Amino acid sequence: MSNKKFTTTSGIEIKEVYTKPSAQIEAPGEFPYTRGIQKDMYRGRLWTMRQYAGFSTAEESNKRYHYLLKQGTMGLSVAFDLPTQIGYDSDHEMSEGEVGKVGVAIDSLKDIEILFDGIELEKITTSMTINATASILLAMYIALAKKQGADIRQISGTIQNDILKEYAARGTYIYPPKASMRIITDIFEYCSKEVPKWNTISISGYHIREAGSTAVQELAFTLANGKAYLNAALEKGLDINVFAKRLSFFFNCHNNFFEEIAKFRAARRMWAKITKDLGATDEKAQMLRFHTQTGGSTLTAQQPLNNVIRVTNQAMAAVLGGTQSLHTNGYDEALSLPTEAAAKIALRTQQVIAFESGVTDTVDPLAGSYFVEALTDEIEAAAHLYIDKIDAMGGSVNAIENGYIQNEIADAAYQYQVEVEKASRIIVGVNKFTQEKEGINDVFTIDESIRTIQTEKLNKLKAERDSNVVEKALNDLSNAAKSTDNLMPFILAAVEAYATLGEIADVMRNVFGEY
Repeated sequence: MSNKKFTTTSGIEIKEVYTKPSAQIEAPGEFPYTRGIQKDMYRGRLWTMRQYAGFSTAEESNKRYHYLLKQGTMGLSVAFDLPTQIGYDSDHEMSEGEVGKVGVAIDSLKDIEILFDGIELEKITTSMTINATASILLAMYIALAKKQGADIRQISGTIQNDILKEYAARGTYIYPPKASMRIITDIFEYCSKEVPKWNTISISGYHIREAGSTAVQELAFTLANGKAYLNAALEKGLDINVFAKRLSFFFNCHNNFFEEIAKFRAARRMWAKITKDLGATDEKAQMLRFHTQTGGSTLTAQQPLNNVIRVTNQAMAAVLGGTQSLHTNGYDEALSLPTEAAAKIALRTQQVIAFESGVTDTVDPLAGSYFVEALTDEIEAAAHLYIDKIDAMGGSVNAIENGYIQNEIADAAYQYQVEVEKASRIIVGVNKFTQEKEGINDVFTIDESIRTIQTEKLNKLKAERDSNVVEKALNDLSNAAKSTDNLMPFILAAVEAYATLGEIADVMRNVFGEY
């Protein structure tokens, strides 16, 4: 008889057998939405198959978008390079060595025009993984939609715009927390009036998990951040029944199959209660809608084809957990940005699950499983302990400012690494079943010349645009930042005058300071 203790990655003990479910099972599409936000879930409509892509120049990324759309992608998801994420133009000294590397380089509206060339914005949804400069990229997207003649009240998509997790886990912030929260609530307010179908924030657990948190911590810290955004919007006098409908979430999906499914179910239930407690009465304002990405940090450089199996397992868990949108990682992403072949097999993985596996035929197929129901309850209880602690500190902003969330994530990451090194946690191909040759040579590389290309584009742009109009727009934005005016109309005016991303970010740096 072995005394081995079985636990999930968050340390929740797994019993050998589960008997009866703890509570009466609710119906899907009804509060608190544990079983899904739609009554018919995927029988009515599949999740959006959204492949994350963006690299090099806008021209190169545009080619990849057309390729993915041809392969059956239903929505675009844009990755931006590091300088774009932290508000530097490609010709800035801080940008050296980073232009076009982890995403596409965007310096002005000109680049956005090239990025979406031949793609009608009114007909697709676009998700943009952008935070500190989200207001600027959204303004560029709106400006392009207007130039295409689209009704901007009809365009839809998502900006990540979740700055709190940047301070806690990822690091691409520019301004101090309070100024950042102001920009975010300005976006909420502006979009609720002008671009009502746009999801103004995607509150992200993904990067918290990638930084090493457990599943329970990912859930707790993400919902605590969500609460902070709700409270900030309420303080601004916005109506929770209006703006909460446009909040979406972004979760990670790792390898522990049942824990991940239970995490998604618990997330919906917890958010329904949080929004209700803060005054939301509209059903749509109580529903947690989320995008899932399979776990980047679970991919191994050793025996990379094993990652195809990992991604399949994670994608299946996301679907059984009721995701609204899904990105599957390329098997070669531990080595480089995904090659076209890897991007295609990642998309095909979703299509096989959708059309061949049968898991979409019924709603929440694992409901009533003694194990899944008990695990959902336990994950909820464990996440609540964290949220109560954060509430006692005065919310997420304070918990981040005093380092609490960062330290909890760091401790969990350390613990995980110790387990891998002692081989008490098995990673196939890494600490067991290893081999000498890994058997993959094709990697995707980005040419260093991109910075030169982008710099030439910037010089041409600055020579051709009307510098008086640019100067006035930037000046108006500076004055707005010093007042309490909503910043979005001023950012939009600057973008339409072809002010660059760096110039706009610098105006706000001068007013708000840097963190």
